[in-house]
Amino acid sequence: MNFLGRASCPIFISAVLLFVVSHCAAAPVRLVDEAPVAITTVAPGVVLVDFGRVAFGNLQITPAGDSRTGVTVHFGEALVGGRINRKPPGSVRYARAQVKLVGGKSVLASPPVDSRNTEQPAAVLTPPEWGVVMPFRWVEIEGLPGEPDAGQLRRRSAFSSTWDDQAASFQCSDALLNRVWELCRYSIKATTFAGVYVDGDRERISYEADAYLNQLSHYATDNDIQMARDTYDRLMVHPTWPSEWSAHMIFMAHADWMHTGDRRWLASRYEALKAKLLLSRARPDGLLVSDASDIKQNDIVDWPIAERDGYVFTSVNTVVNAFHLRALHCMAELAGALKRDADAEDYRVREARTRVAFHEKLFDVTRGVYRDGEGTDHASQHASLFPLSFGLVPVEQRAALVDQVAKRVMACSVYAAQYLLEGLFDNEAGGRALALVTAPNNRSWKHMLESGTTITWEAWDQRYKPNQDWNHAWGAAPANLLPRFVLGARALDPGWTRALIRPNPANMTFAEGKIPTPRGPILVRWESDSSFRLSLKLPGTMTAKVELPAEERSKGVFIGGKSVRAQRVGQRWILNDEVAGTVVIELK
Repeated sequence: MNFLGRASCPIFISAVLLFVVSHCAAAPVRLVDEAPVAITTVAPGVVLVDFGRVAFGNLQITPAGDSRTGVTVHFGEALVGGRINRKPPGSVRYARAQVKLVGGKSVLASPPVDSRNTEQPAAVLTPPEWGVVMPFRWVEIEGLPGEPDAGQLRRRSAFSSTWDDQAASFQCSDALLNRVWELCRYSIKATTFAGVYVDGDRERISYEADAYLNQLSHYATDNDIQMARDTYDRLMVHPTWPSEWSAHMIFMAHADWMHTGDRRWLASRYEALKAKLLLSRARPDGLLVSDASDIKQNDIVDWPIAERDGYVFTSVNTVVNAFHLRALHCMAELAGALKRDADAEDYRVREARTRVAFHEKLFDVTRGVYRDGEGTDHASQHASLFPLSFGLVPVEQRAALVDQVAKRVMACSVYAAQYLLEGLFDNEAGGRALALVTAPNNRSWKHMLESGTTITWEAWDQRYKPNQDWNHAWGAAPANLLPRFVLGARALDPGWTRALIRPNPANMTFAEGKIPTPRGPILVRWESDSSFRLSLKLPGTMTAKVELPAEERSKGVFIGGKSVRAQRVGQRWILNDEVAGTVVIELK
């Protein structure tokens, strides 16, 4: 195994920007030897080797006997007609390498360097001593003497050296959802290969939105916190251009604070975050204004362009301002955590003022939806899904808006789906959210699974992004959504001192799983049949607020057979007292 260690990096803070020495080592990554799951002869002198799943790596060959010959190795992510697709679509990967076998010694077969994902300064490079790595599942080998066995061939696969396959689990009564979770969990593991979060293999560049979605799912599937932090620091040096991507930096810092409760890490980065609010673009009512350049290039709404549901761009963009409002809310909380009271008050005042303008100027009362922006009547799904996800919709209008958003099905990309599904789950529409995840169409994770992929895609299908990567972690949202909303475990206070346990059974009869936290794992199992029963095991230093689905026939909440105080609020039973340790809670 080779290791890329984490170096100690000097960091210099200014009021405007956090500068990190550009060659600081990323989170540690290692090469792991993986054996094939199948070897078949597909033509005279040609074997097809299947490693079961795609991983970023290269191939080590140990020939039998005193072989002295040249062999050709083809690496691929896709098959066609039972052979590696040598002309795959878009950015689906194929490469060819030739190596010479000498005297039975092990040799390394590496793909050639690809200029697309090594361009400096933005591309993240892997250690040169590894040789080139690329994502592949299959190799075809031409000219290998004899009948090779699994012991002669090893894929050297790159993963985070801290990754723990046992850190998280998820299982439920829906077999398809179980497969979706495993696809997404493995996608997060496989895309840790670079030591920081990158947007797949085409560029190997960190982007703010990709990084935030990666961070959420990494927290839900493993114990590591450093990779998100290293990616954050890299993005402060190498930011990208979209307006909403700036807000994602604030989201990343806020997610770190909620997950770790670490004021020290936050304090050294707080001042640099202020610029990410884009306050220079705010008009007197607080709404951000987009100039011609912003409208043409910077306001992104969704990606790729065809996934915007016909969004009409104006100088006051609803999606941009929804992100701005959420960023103000997060910044107020971060300022409060650091006792920056004047800042916190300023952000709260700005948020309150801007919320009023946001709803007055952008909400269409007649249709019950948000317009794309000031000066247009067009109302895309995006204009409503982001306000719903960020809690911006007034209570009395939420139910109707949820219905409007859900009816549009998945009129957005795999990126925006994170927010669409969050909004549905948060507003008692978990069944509708899960129906979108497993929908029998080409815009769902069911479609990805049926395609045979083992890492999530950059887009729903090749037809929606012809140059898409087949190894993109921003398509892995269910890795965090299923534990957070189906199992129902979320941090209520920074550092998980208090958790929220709020399951969403939808139409399932049971779900169980393990959720990693810095205080130790949370174990959850719930069963929903004639009644609802929750079994919960919390780490010793954590308490939890519990909100259970209020079934029609349920009359009260019981622990150990004894009635406990709880209030029925809407579709939930909310326990008056928090719980700790191991507890079984039943509705009767």
